[in-house]
Amino acid sequence: MEQTEPRIGVFVCHCGVNIGGFVDVPDVVEYVKTLPNVVHAERNLYTCADDGLAAIRDAIKEHDLNRVIVASCTPRTHAPLFKRTCEEAGLNKYLFEFVNIREHCSWVHMKEPEKATAKAKQLIAMGVAKAALLEPQEEERVPVEPKALVLGGGVAGMTAALSLANQGFETYLVEKEDELGGFVRNLDTLYQTGKDALESITPLIEKVTANKNIHMLTSSTLKDVEGYIGNYEVTIAGDGGETVAKVGAIIVATGAEEYKPAGLYGYGEYENVVTLKEFERMEKEKALPEVKSVAFIQCAGARGQVLEYCSRICCTNAIKSAMKLVGTDAPEAEVTGRRRRRRAVAAPPHETEVTIFNRGITTYGVEHELMYNTARGMGVKFVKYAPENPPEVSKEGDKLVVSYHHETLKMEQTMYPDLIILSTPLVQIPEAEELSKMLKVPLGRDKFFFEAHVKLRPLDFATDGVYLCGTAHAPVFIDEAIYQAYGAASRASIPLANGYVQAEAITAVVDEERCIGCGRCADICPYHAIELAEKEVLLEEITLKIRKSSVNPAVCKGCGTCVVTCPVEAITQRNFTTPQITAAIKVFGGVSVPLEIS
Repeated sequence: MEQTEPRIGVFVCHCGVNIGGFVDVPDVVEYVKTLPNVVHAERNLYTCADDGLAAIRDAIKEHDLNRVIVASCTPRTHAPLFKRTCEEAGLNKYLFEFVNIREHCSWVHMKEPEKATAKAKQLIAMGVAKAALLEPQEEERVPVEPKALVLGGGVAGMTAALSLANQGFETYLVEKEDELGGFVRNLDTLYQTGKDALESITPLIEKVTANKNIHMLTSSTLKDVEGYIGNYEVTIAGDGGETVAKVGAIIVATGAEEYKPAGLYGYGEYENVVTLKEFERMEKEKALPEVKSVAFIQCAGARGQVLEYCSRICCTNAIKSAMKLVGTDAPEAEVTGRRRRRRAVAAPPHETEVTIFNRGITTYGVEHELMYNTARGMGVKFVKYAPENPPEVSKEGDKLVVSYHHETLKMEQTMYPDLIILSTPLVQIPEAEELSKMLKVPLGRDKFFFEAHVKLRPLDFATDGVYLCGTAHAPVFIDEAIYQAYGAASRASIPLANGYVQAEAITAVVDEERCIGCGRCADICPYHAIELAEKEVLLEEITLKIRKSSVNPAVCKGCGTCVVTCPVEAITQRNFTTPQITAAIKVFGGVSVPLEIS
């Protein structure tokens, strides 16, 4: 597209009352019509609706627009939609500019409508100044190796690997243990079905083992990773030596492990104080001693006691184990009208008395709530305690003692259980920190892997080409881990199936003639997208080797850090050039400058 005189069209969105309720949109539109290079301005109730998008397409053709601005809500969700609309009308999508007058204006100035209106005008004026200097861009395509790496051989990892393999992609499945199955191998039964846990996942293990597209590497760990989306070179260390492979996508499904609450409630001090996982193991191995009284203590080490977060799955798993201890002759929960309630019948007598000490039972979802009601009908006792006054565990002779304050009865009580089971949270595996550095992906506050965006990209990392599922992300139930695994495999299969990835054209570009090879840009780049390469330069018949910076467009995210770091201004960020940003800043400062179109 040849550079011509800017013809800018501006579309201001009411966004229902989100913007229109606090900003005088008609007044803003009239002001926008007076700005330099604006040849068309209009307002829409919802610019993202079909009629709003049609208005953009029609205006581009009718008014011969070569720049488009939409002033509305968050660009994170809507900018791609408006860019596609511009392309449909024949306009390069990088000649589009987004101005956020909802989050940046109306929502933060709800009590100051006049000032909100004035600020909206100013923000759009800045967008117009920048848009006049926009240039069309072309996106680079980077080839992708149609193979995948899945880290973790638990239920999530196996599901993801099998999904990719069934689509025809060669997949490397890496598991640090000598067998597949992950955390589920330690469980006795599954709460969903009541069936043996290992027996339930055996068909999945058999499918993975039999699939010819899956290279199963047990007793192995990831040793090294080099490259970027579509072109990762990974080194896997195992008992049989090292395996080097080139893959296009990586899925992290490394799982989690149970927290060991040393020093809490007599754990590690008294023999019959165990964690929920250890209890499951005892049941699985038929090593459970004869017990007539059992106490579960929820949130052992969680929710501020040691760790800050709730582990989500502990309550349901504790209830499942409690129900198994008291027996299966439970009165079923009944449905009354639209509400589900526990049937009001007396609990049958049981040889084992089970009490669950809790800070509030978390059984989210209808099925889990019904399970809780059923457990109450079976005679499982639920005793709530305050976080500042938890149960105390001691020993009198050879008997365990639980002393507690009964919140409902407002009195101190004791019980003498034969076994105490601590429901402890899931925690991140020790190898996660090293893996985080290796893959250049972040860990969150709770040390679990941190997604790119909790709503928009829940299974992606900010690092393109690396995806996430299962308890490596956060504590989840098995069915949730499976759903996530299918989602992560679906995300990973997109670049693998396309055979390429298209880098967004907002990347940094180095002017080699100005670059002095100082390396500051490479040191500060948060995405490791810049490297220094030696170049041969002929100077008066002498060949010199000098260093020059080089940006990998497939890795660069256009953050601009390198641009402001370069001491000789040898780096430019496409679509956010210094003249474009400067023009917007000068308008903000009230300085009118002539727009120069190069």
